[in-house]
Amino acid sequence: MLLTVDIGNTSVAFGLYEGKTLVQTFRAETVRERTSDEYGVLLRQMLRLKGIDDAKIAGAILASVVPPLTDVMVDAIRQAFAREPLVVGPGIKTGISVLYENPREVGADRIVNAVAAYDRVAQGVIVVDFGTATTFDCISPKGEYLGGVIVPGIQVSLEGLLARAAKLSRIEIAVPPRVVGRNTTHALQSGVVHGYAAMVDGLVEKIREDLGFPCRVMATGGLARLIAEQTTTLESVDEYLTLDGLRILHERNQESSSRGRPRPRSERADEK
Repeated sequence: MLLTVDIGNTSVAFGLYEGKTLVQTFRAETVRERTSDEYGVLLRQMLRLKGIDDAKIAGAILASVVPPLTDVMVDAIRQAFAREPLVVGPGIKTGISVLYENPREVGADRIVNAVAAYDRVAQGVIVVDFGTATTFDCISPKGEYLGGVIVPGIQVSLEGLLARAAKLSRIEIAVPPRVVGRNTTHALQSGVVHGYAAMVDGLVEKIREDLGFPCRVMATGGLARLIAEQTTTLESVDEYLTLDGLRILHERNQESSSRGRPRPRSERADEK
């Protein structure tokens, strides 16, 4: 099995693949103070909860936008599974050109999403990721990462508002009965859900106009499906797009990451 790890600012998503099939997922809160020992124990406990033997982990790959946790998670995987994980960063083979002015500024998750999206559609595509930030990433018809847009995420925006408005209380992020709220809860829900849906539609149209070529539009992230149902521009939703991009990157870098280990005969046969 391949362990894929997406370290975000709010949570860490884990996926287990058998070949190209995602067989298990689990998630943990991003805690910067946790040690590699603690994350190692957490990983083993989550696998056992899913009924999976630690010995089945044959490889690992991770992407991180939290630099202090990158080495911590690498050490945790080494300790838990005696595997050297591949880390998405400079030098990794992605299969796409990054045309950002400074490629090192692009978050690893954004590159991973671009890889997964282009692998699926093989044409111009915009990926909208609903995470701590809501990001719009643009890939050309030739598979080039062009750049994008970063907007404060839904939860971040809501928490910022609640922190500054004494009379507002926390709400469930859900679709209200109607756009015009008849109470404060529904008014807030409408602003969050319909407001972000309208923002997404507006930005996608502006991005398409700026790019000048036909684009598919894909969405990912925990709240992607909820918002997508209220939009006209989001064509498909895959909550696990980032994990799948990690799987693809591991495949593309398998030979170099295996440190000279002979590959199975079936893999060599595929190259003929």
